[in-house]
Amino acid sequence: MKITSIKAIPVRIPLRPERRMISALGKHDVSEFVLVRLTTDDGLVGAGEATVTARWSGETVWGAQAMIEKMFGPIVIGCDPHDIENISARMDAVAVGNWFAKAAIEMACWDVVGKAAGKPVYELLGGAVRPLTIRNRFSLGAYEPDVARERARQLVADGFQTIKVKVGTDASQDVARVKAVREAIGTGTELTIDANGGWSFKDAAACLSQLTDCNVALVEQPLARGDYTETKKLRDEFGLRILADESCFDPVHVQEVIERQCCDAITLYPGKQGGIAKARAMAAQAGQHGIPCTIGSNLEWDVGAAAMMHFVVSTPNVQIETIPGDCLGPSYHEFSVVHEPLQIDGPFTTLPASVGLGVEVDWDFVSEHAIG
Repeated sequence: MKITSIKAIPVRIPLRPERRMISALGKHDVSEFVLVRLTTDDGLVGAGEATVTARWSGETVWGAQAMIEKMFGPIVIGCDPHDIENISARMDAVAVGNWFAKAAIEMACWDVVGKAAGKPVYELLGGAVRPLTIRNRFSLGAYEPDVARERARQLVADGFQTIKVKVGTDASQDVARVKAVREAIGTGTELTIDANGGWSFKDAAACLSQLTDCNVALVEQPLARGDYTETKKLRDEFGLRILADESCFDPVHVQEVIERQCCDAITLYPGKQGGIAKARAMAAQAGQHGIPCTIGSNLEWDVGAAAMMHFVVSTPNVQIETIPGDCLGPSYHEFSVVHEPLQIDGPFTTLPASVGLGVEVDWDFVSEHAIG
């Protein structure tokens, strides 16, 4: 089997009004991502998704499309899609970073390999180590406190047992928002917060000192990415449990947060890590040092979310049972890009036991919503 073509299609889909996101990175009302269509010499078609957001990874749909079609495509066309390690190495050799663009090609390879074998991708990765239905937390945007309170109350009624609140905006609003959510969800629901690196040490200390009565289980990326020293200081001074996200893109970053003793867990997902295989390797690396991992989200569509689900169900050290993550991205959007969307029911997402990634892209629909 050989790869014969790779096409990258930028697409725009709006978020549902009630799930539009606000965070330290700004507002996210519309998702502009890239879908990859990979074909092989025996007629198989594989799909990938580059879930790019310039304010988060530095990648754009136009840049990702160019990298995929002009840089990565030419060096992987002719390769056997089974040879994931070689394909990843080829892409790394011609460009640093570009994690989501690389991941899109890698997940398309897994998709066609699974189809050729008649197996779901998680079987190719060693089999499922947990059920195909997982329970998610809900990531609640940095809304006004009254809005956050009402939405949190409804989420608990919908069955969510962990609510993550976005902070890292205005410090006084951060405190009011978290307190409002804790009041709304009561003491029986777990509460975590995520600053997306938006706090300074001073703001983080001021906010956290006012939230001691809110029983915050985890503080995700409180300070800027790469600020390992101040994060450790914050962790030690406040006795926090820190979840590292933006600080961990590659194995060197994983080693740094471990050696600096500045986190208690790490968020990984295929897009951010440059592919499913790389994400699994980093989860194993963290596990060797006793650091659990969970799954994060960039509000993926069905293809990216399916890749995340295969990663979750096949990777032992993605400990979602004790540190819930989220694979809910498709439910934030007004439309789906696949014929049979992933089943998302309240806090639960189910991965179908179908071949490949388990979702089939509606390429006609994609063409209708492509960015010109």
